[in-house]
Amino acid sequence: MKCIVGLGNPGKKYEKTRHNIGFMVMDELARQNHWSISQMKFRGLYTTEHVNGEKVLLLKPQTYMNLSGESLRAFMDYFDIDDEDILVVFDDLDLPPGKIRLRKKGGHGGHNGIRNIIDQLGTKEFKRLRMGIGRPEAPVTVVDYVLGDFPKSEAGAVSDSIEQAVKACEAWIEKSFDEVMNEFNAK
Repeated sequence: MKCIVGLGNPGKKYEKTRHNIGFMVMDELARQNHWSISQMKFRGLYTTEHVNGEKVLLLKPQTYMNLSGESLRAFMDYFDIDDEDILVVFDDLDLPPGKIRLRKKGGHGGHNGIRNIIDQLGTKEFKRLRMGIGRPEAPVTVVDYVLGDFPKSEAGAVSDSIEQAVKACEAWIEKSFDEVMNEFNAK
């Protein structure tokens, strides 16, 4: 079983914001595979799919970013998902737009959605796919920055990173996470 979780905020207001790049990856993954993330339960939108005998669960928590772990915890409990079978896709200020980075574990790095997941799961031992969004320049605050839309000048890099993230998610369904990290972190 593989569970891929994209983080973001629900609603039209946040749809194209930097903080929602996790949702963007999930939507593109679903679109390319003709899946529909439309079932609502566990305070999230989800779907259950099967790929070459592997059960694949996709989740977009609808709790707003800072409470993402509450939706994921309920989802994991219901489907009996182990920590090692989770991949969380989220925005990262420390990577430039267009860059992705996969990690097996780590801290929250100031990301409140990841902080809540760590609190709810009681562990830092879950896989992550970090999506670069860059850092704001003064006087823009981090909150305003992550809740702002990507500028047109970054559209190509963001689109490329979403495509790479989709490929990485698809690769993880078929391969070990170490293989996926070796392939995609090298780019």
